[in-house]
Amino acid sequence: MMTLRTTFIDLFRTEPRNAFFAPGRINLIGEHTDYNGGHVFPCAITYGTYAVAKKREDQLIRLYSANFPEKGIIEFDLNHLNYATEDNWANYPKGMIRYIIEAGYQIPAGFDCVIQGNIPNGAGLSSSASIELLTGVLVNGLYQLEILSIELIKLGKQVENQFIGVNSGIMDQFAIGMGKKDAGILLDCQTLSYDYAPIKLENNKILIMNTNKRRELADSKYNERRRECEEALAQLQQKLPIESLGQLSEEEFETNKFLITNETVRKRAKHAVYENVRTIKALQELKAGNLEAFGQLMNQSHLSLRDDYEVTGKELDSLVEAAWKQPGVIGSRMTGAGFGGCAIAIVANEEVENFIANVGSAYREKIGYVADFYVASIGDGAKELEMEAVR
Repeated sequence: MMTLRTTFIDLFRTEPRNAFFAPGRINLIGEHTDYNGGHVFPCAITYGTYAVAKKREDQLIRLYSANFPEKGIIEFDLNHLNYATEDNWANYPKGMIRYIIEAGYQIPAGFDCVIQGNIPNGAGLSSSASIELLTGVLVNGLYQLEILSIELIKLGKQVENQFIGVNSGIMDQFAIGMGKKDAGILLDCQTLSYDYAPIKLENNKILIMNTNKRRELADSKYNERRRECEEALAQLQQKLPIESLGQLSEEEFETNKFLITNETVRKRAKHAVYENVRTIKALQELKAGNLEAFGQLMNQSHLSLRDDYEVTGKELDSLVEAAWKQPGVIGSRMTGAGFGGCAIAIVANEEVENFIANVGSAYREKIGYVADFYVASIGDGAKELEMEAVR
């Protein structure tokens, strides 16, 4: 990120005053549980989005992304904060600024800003939420607004749902806003109650494996899975006083699953219930320092996503099944919505190079194109940086 300051000076003929960072995120376990009243277990990673900025005297906001240089400087006015297709990626910051103002905060003048991210594009590591929270901490820092992190998180979700029009939950923004170095977050998506769990990797690394398959199916299948879970819940509610699948234990589900008449719908509900239980167990195992047991829960999670929820696909399965065969692997699973995107694995330090070579080769042979691999560290949430950090 050494180019941010020089790019800013080249473009705006002045020195930037402030620097900011917002991470990407991975979900360690707890997939497709958020909209079923369950828990998720994400963490912030050290890949993310950086920005340098300086306040202006007028109402103009000028944004430049080093990731999209062909878009040039995108300009808009503080008094005109409507969605515009031609503003492309800048709609995320624009929406965030608009909702901060609508929440009653004063932004007296515009600013110039250069941003650059190192989150792999299209990998499902939540670059959009990273830009939203980056904008939140940037505006907070530039104008000393003292907005609480949880409020920025909620505003980021509002941008995604209402300004951009994507029906997503709050996990991405929460992990990015509240991330903590070397810790995962057990989050109840309904109540927003949360608990940090230490992730002591000791002599292991987290590897992100990108299928390099675009997630074309993800949105339509996501909506289909939501409908199937709602159908299962409605049938269970004929007998049980529950508001979500996440309220059920495995035993309660097994006793009452006969109420769900369609076998496919029953499998979907089973995943939602069992995955939520796995996620709560994950917190207990990590607090007890049982990384191996956590790895087993990751493996079980992937099998459930493959067999009961059916959201993995051959690309993700090829990566994870190849990962399971490698020495030094504690656990591996898909992460994110599925149908492409990324998988993760916890791998012994001394096996990382062999792992990448072997899994990469097996994937290329089976799928016909390459996967990309990233060694990730668990880092802090969105924050202001010392200017020296980006010089």
